[in-house]
Amino acid sequence: MSLPEPLPRADYTPGVRGPLEGVRVLDLSRLVAGNTVTQHLADFGAVVDKVEPRDGDTLRGWRVKGVETAWKVHGRGKRSLCMDFRHKEAIPLIRRLVPEAAILVESFRPGTLEAMGLGPDELLRLEPRLIILRISGWGQDGPYSRRPGFGTLIEGFAGFADMNGFPDREPVLPPMYLADTVAGLTGAFAVMTALREVEVNGGHGQVIDLPLLDPLFTALGPQAANYRLTGRVKQRTGSRSTGAAPRNVYRTSDDGWVCLSASTQGMAERVMRSIGHGDLMEDPRFRTNEARVANGEALDALIGNFIARKTLAENVAFFEKAEVTIGPVNNIVRFMADPHVRARALLADYPDEDMENFPMHAVSSRLSGTPGAIRAAAPRLGQHSREILTAQGFDATEIEAALADGLVVAA
Repeated sequence: MSLPEPLPRADYTPGVRGPLEGVRVLDLSRLVAGNTVTQHLADFGAVVDKVEPRDGDTLRGWRVKGVETAWKVHGRGKRSLCMDFRHKEAIPLIRRLVPEAAILVESFRPGTLEAMGLGPDELLRLEPRLIILRISGWGQDGPYSRRPGFGTLIEGFAGFADMNGFPDREPVLPPMYLADTVAGLTGAFAVMTALREVEVNGGHGQVIDLPLLDPLFTALGPQAANYRLTGRVKQRTGSRSTGAAPRNVYRTSDDGWVCLSASTQGMAERVMRSIGHGDLMEDPRFRTNEARVANGEALDALIGNFIARKTLAENVAFFEKAEVTIGPVNNIVRFMADPHVRARALLADYPDEDMENFPMHAVSSRLSGTPGAIRAAAPRLGQHSREILTAQGFDATEIEAALADGLVVAA
């Protein structure tokens, strides 16, 4: 498969005002969930100060051909302060960073913050308006709170893996950090809710307990209610839905795939008519959605046979003309070449010291009046150590002493 044409060029926009201008975020988290939260805040103008250990955020270690691709995406727009967390002066330094921060994000194992002498009571004493977002795998309490909180464990425990895949094969974990990303998006909403309470309603700072488990289980929908109604555990059905039919992926004549969903009665009828089987809507097996779900295999065979006679492009054009909800199953190469992706600049090439051009997704929430912006590339480890300490009232002598003593590292 040939490489797509170069992406649209974009550049970083330092100094662009955002709706979160003036909101200072102290980010002590690691990995994806916390960095997803603070990436969204940075995109809308918050000043995000990443406090990293000497080896850096764990995301920096997820390299491809030596390039920190995950960090470059999730670290964009942030500032980096690198310090030795084991140094005897580490906790006093962090204490001096807390006042005037609006949000603090951490993802230590429950109890660690308290053991450091930085439990919520102490943090709120230092800054009464502070919003403390505590990210963990299982929550700050409960019998599993001390277990390792990797997203893989959550994706299995919550029931996602058991539902995902095909009935004759093993459960399938997602091929990306699903639990972390869902938690990160939930966390971004949570801190904005708490921030409104402080800024608009005159409220106080508070603690947000954000496990990876709760948001992912919520995203799975009414599984408990469905089980109580039917007495049956949801089985793996591949890409077929147990709630609406037809819904599946179908192979095309050129070995591509298209995905089709007809979750309303009108759309299901339109699918049948478009493939020359409008009479099937009078067939008791396909007359209602419940009947179509029960006879999904027979229905998929009819649709699949029709789709298999056309190429991917021919199928998309044919069904779009018939106003049927169908689309291509893209890989990243086709996605990058797609005219819609390019017209809306979902991806653009940003200048990069490692790759020259670094393809990165746009700000996903498109506000008409106060849009987000990508103001800066992800920072080098310790790139802003001096700048952050200066802004928090450290004088030059203190900063140089901290650097000489190994408490702080600067790029």
